[in-house]
Amino acid sequence: MNLPNKLTLVRMILVPVFLLFISVESIPYGFTLATVVFTIAAYTDHLDGKIARRDNLITNFGKFMDPLADKLLVTSALIALVDYNLIGAWIVVVIIAREFAVSGLRTIAASEGVVIAASMWGKIKTTTQIIAIISLLIKLISMKEAYMMDFFQSAPFLSSFFKIFPPVMIYVAVFFTIMSGMDYFKNGWAYIDSNK
Repeated sequence: MNLPNKLTLVRMILVPVFLLFISVESIPYGFTLATVVFTIAAYTDHLDGKIARRDNLITNFGKFMDPLADKLLVTSALIALVDYNLIGAWIVVVIIAREFAVSGLRTIAASEGVVIAASMWGKIKTTTQIIAIISLLIKLISMKEAYMMDFFQSAPFLSSFFKIFPPVMIYVAVFFTIMSGMDYFKNGWAYIDSNK
């Protein structure tokens, strides 16, 4: 197994670690650790793609598993954030519904021997989702961990910024989620037609 695919598997392994830290409030600095783990996992997405393109290590495994690892990471974080009332459940439903729909399309295409790689719209979607989630995680830290609460109280600009930026970024992410889903179906409709 090549390095990019190993990084994809590492990202998948980090998902339950992230969920442990964000879910068990008795863990000291758990929200900070969850944010660090999520950020590292998200960075592996950038890193595995960069290495795969640079060293010509693009494989069908990577084309399929890389988007799946992204979905696991993003949807687990979004669901966890709903529990803390930082994001509306309807937003998570829209994002997850899009992921199921695109995964279904990929399955149909795979039955025709075609692997649909992530599009530019899909990459923008993932990037905006990750930025939104990290900003929400920082906001969660500022609400739950004393050291960050004190820091935010001493920095009113940051406090104001994290009241405005995360919700705006979530709506940006929803926009690109919908646009990327439409793009996948526009370009993949041929595979659906061929299965009538």
